[in-house]
Amino acid sequence: MNHLVQSTFTVLIAEDEDMMRERLVSQLKQCCPQAQIVAIAENGNDAWDLWLKHEPDVVFLDIQMPGLSGLAVAERIRARSHIVFVTAYDQHALQAFEHAALDYLLKPVTLERLEQTIKRLVERIQSSGKLISQTVESSISKSQTEALNSIAHENQANEKKTKPKWLRASVGKQIRLIHLNDILFLQSDTKYTRIVTKDGEAYIRTALKDLIEMLDPEIFWQIHRGTVVNAHAIESAERIDSERLEVNLKNCTERLTVSRSFGYLFRESS
Repeated sequence: MNHLVQSTFTVLIAEDEDMMRERLVSQLKQCCPQAQIVAIAENGNDAWDLWLKHEPDVVFLDIQMPGLSGLAVAERIRARSHIVFVTAYDQHALQAFEHAALDYLLKPVTLERLEQTIKRLVERIQSSGKLISQTVESSISKSQTEALNSIAHENQANEKKTKPKWLRASVGKQIRLIHLNDILFLQSDTKYTRIVTKDGEAYIRTALKDLIEMLDPEIFWQIHRGTVVNAHAIESAERIDSERLEVNLKNCTERLTVSRSFGYLFRESS
């Protein structure tokens, strides 16, 4: 199998169970030493942070993890890495393939099954004519598809119900209630998150990566590892070099840098 791999490729592994994580790392090294493991995460939030830092070629994602789920992390990665989901529950199969997963592994993962995944992965990487987001065929029945679709829609509805409309933030000795609609952007600031509105700024003792889970991704766009912007507040985006953009905001003189990973948000749709 190893002769199929012409060059190394980078891998991120996200798995919250120690034994499963060590098993997957060991198996991957055994069946594909050319796979360069650049990061290992024990929860979904760390998985996303590490993806932003390394932008690996391949990501092995446990679906059920503390913090962000594997599905949520995959949604943020979109088609910028090859995704392989790992889970103990086959009920997640449909959602996995809806997120353009390369493959779907059931725990406990066997070496033989992982080798099949690696073979498929290598073929995908070496096939320049295929899009990264192309999915493999799924053997899920129509009834399973309908049932899983129903579960997915119900989960999405429940998530929307729990989204807050206000954030409590400190301004000097005062505690302010800031409506989400009034926020221009949020930035990481050591142990705090800086919240900027047209009227000023405030700080909240919640990490940005945790706040992101509570925000509507269709409105609040992450444009940098440490910056989330309200899309309604964007005036324009200006290219500053071949890889980066800067965002100009309404009612604000600050300009926000868009990292290469999030440039796709501002590309014209074809």
